[in-house]
Amino acid sequence: MKKEIIINSTNEDTRIALLENGKLVELFVERPDRERMVGDIYKGRVRRVVRGMQAAFIDIGFEQDAFLHFSDMGSNVNQLFADIEEEELENGNGKNKNQVEPQDLLRNGQEIVVQIIKEPISSKGPRVTTELTIPGRFLVLVPNQHRIGISRKISSRQERRRLRQLARKLLPKNFGLIVRTVAEGKNESIIKQDLEKLLSDWEEIQKKIRTAKPPMLLYQDLGMASSVIRDLFTSDVARVVVDSRKMQREIIRYLREVGSELVNRVEYFKSKKPIFDVFRIEQDIQNSIQKKVNMPNGGYLFIEHTEALTVVDVNSGRYFGKKDHERNSLKINLEASREIARQLRLRDVGGLIVIDFIDMEEESNKQKVLNELRKEFGRDRAITKLGEMSRFGLVEMTRQRIRPSLIYNITEPCPTCGGNGLVPTRGTILANIERAIRRYIAARLDRRIILQVHPEMLDYLNNKRFGRRFRLMWKYWVKITAEVNEQLQRHEFRLLTKRKREDVTDRFVF
Repeated sequence: MKKEIIINSTNEDTRIALLENGKLVELFVERPDRERMVGDIYKGRVRRVVRGMQAAFIDIGFEQDAFLHFSDMGSNVNQLFADIEEEELENGNGKNKNQVEPQDLLRNGQEIVVQIIKEPISSKGPRVTTELTIPGRFLVLVPNQHRIGISRKISSRQERRRLRQLARKLLPKNFGLIVRTVAEGKNESIIKQDLEKLLSDWEEIQKKIRTAKPPMLLYQDLGMASSVIRDLFTSDVARVVVDSRKMQREIIRYLREVGSELVNRVEYFKSKKPIFDVFRIEQDIQNSIQKKVNMPNGGYLFIEHTEALTVVDVNSGRYFGKKDHERNSLKINLEASREIARQLRLRDVGGLIVIDFIDMEEESNKQKVLNELRKEFGRDRAITKLGEMSRFGLVEMTRQRIRPSLIYNITEPCPTCGGNGLVPTRGTILANIERAIRRYIAARLDRRIILQVHPEMLDYLNNKRFGRRFRLMWKYWVKITAEVNEQLQRHEFRLLTKRKREDVTDRFVF
């Protein structure tokens, strides 16, 4: 499989596309007002401990408090003992430091060091953990741990054994190490150099922990472009193509600092056409925010996002195939499985996902579809868990959510419909106007009204064939003067008194 990373940099944003065999499978977008924050470390203050939720809310300086679930504290609570006196622990039913539950160490107002593991989304603040990690090019440093982990993507047993022995040899006291995929085949000196840089970073963080007053940012992870290069630019990536000389220099400098031999795969793109147009990425991005996704075989997917979950509906569309319904359904479902995995990766959909496949009778066919899904999601960096297919053809799955889905990064709710995709019909608007007039008449104000509406609504009111405005006037015995207000949305209207042109809308429209 041919992999490529294409980077488009402008004054407003940086977009990074990951292509597999020429198809867009992942897209990262970073803007100055919405920078990547996963991996950032903060010194915060416990705002509130909610034992019923098994969580605490931490003030780290954001609009919404960060969310710390007790399960994200794990056993790494060494940093918390600085604020707790020895006698407090000794009086806790004879518990010592090794026996105290993590949540027992939290109290309102307490200072705490946390790291962001999920970015804020909608009205939810970021999710944080007390188990800190410092990622490098080849290693991840884990303070206050004593374990060694090897990337599961390194398949060679011999190489895994070599890297584990090397990690044991280099392992500092009171630290754990995770060996990353790109460390495969690297010699000791390069890995040791990466470790020394990580230890230096941790030393700087510790100095800030002792002196900083919360809420305070202690450590900021690499920006989007550098982090993608660090995490995704492995030996199986054929090239990185970037349309900015400045970003090309930054990427090359980073690769040289970490001793990577992939420097010669970084290319500068020079063309009058935009880079995403040349690589046919722009159209895929536009398609990724549409609900309907067409498939080559004539079938299509319908992807609907909600607050609680994402629903994917598989439809046969124009595909008829041969007469055997079971074979047709299997063929469409297999094609859909491949496209669903690509779309969920591209849209960066996280949380609970329900897929409604076309009904199949044979259990062996259902298993083939599930196997195809598992195979396709095997290339996904996010953690996915798939359930079995129900008798209704439904598959429930979860996908790791780290940052908001792509649709929230490149779009915002419609100011007219408020994001639900629906606006009142003209008949509904007229009914609302009539109710407001009835309330106006009941208040015994002047029987002369100025009604301000959108231009489209004015045509609807003044239509000579139906005489809607005159029917209202005769029905309620009131003089209505209709005016255009260009600033109003199509479904909005304003009521003004005739004598003083006083806006009384808020009194009569609920």
